[in-house]
Amino acid sequence: MTVILDGKQVAASVIDAVKTATASLETETGVRTGLAVVIVGDDPASHAYVGAKSRMAKECGFNSVQHTLPEETTQEDLAALVASLNADPSVHGILVQLPLPKHLKSDPIIQSILPEKDVDGLHVVNAGKLATGDLETGLISCTPAGSMLLVRQAHGTDLSGLNAVVIGRSNLFGKPMGQLLLNANATVTMAHSKTKNLAEVCARADILVAAVGRPEMVKASWVKPGATVIDVGINRIPAPERGEGKFRLVGDVAFAECAEIASVISPVPGGVGPMTIAMLMANTVIAAHRAAGQPAPKF
Repeated sequence: MTVILDGKQVAASVIDAVKTATASLETETGVRTGLAVVIVGDDPASHAYVGAKSRMAKECGFNSVQHTLPEETTQEDLAALVASLNADPSVHGILVQLPLPKHLKSDPIIQSILPEKDVDGLHVVNAGKLATGDLETGLISCTPAGSMLLVRQAHGTDLSGLNAVVIGRSNLFGKPMGQLLLNANATVTMAHSKTKNLAEVCARADILVAAVGRPEMVKASWVKPGATVIDVGINRIPAPERGEGKFRLVGDVAFAECAEIASVISPVPGGVGPMTIAMLMANTVIAAHRAAGQPAPKF
């Protein structure tokens, strides 16, 4: 019987732990965890994401502040806002919602966030700490951290003797995911669009993580019988059966056929997706504990 990983359930347990840690920090030190979210322009998808993050932050007991800037905001004005948030001791986490409008350069903005407030885990200092195996003092990118929690549901914390394949080598997900698997003692192969015989490489994986952004690319023949499959893709494809102009969400894995081969699989939606916001909240409360000189909770 294939186990379908319930990301909503795992995320809910993370959020419960965040609420407990937030409340105890405020009780013991008087410090209220603070998250500042910055959004530029009026992209509907970005506003939906930011709304979900802000609601969850309030639910966790954070002091959540949203800065909504107009589309025509300049690079200098955005940089000045980030600088002011860096200097504000009541703000423990800073999140700049991506993508930014085309006239703005996102990388200088992300790199200007103090590493200890970089709750998205995108600063080169945090990436470097992860790459060198320092999981104690950095902040880990939210989607890989959430995906790793799902892997742990199936395999525990020690992946010794297991082969893991990550399809996708992005700085946002693929590389940090590979580092996390390596840290847990898996033998890791980083695969991508230029990998020869990709299906054969994947078929050797005990843990297969797909993050390529191609709808249902991973077929049953790519999956080793009994493998754990983590699907990070979110793709909108036409769903004419639901009516004209309607879409449905699918992952990078052909779920129905792969679920017959895998022993554990994450669905889309409802798998990795809910984990990302949960780990953002976890990173923020970790940052608040560190700022207050308190031992940070573990998730």
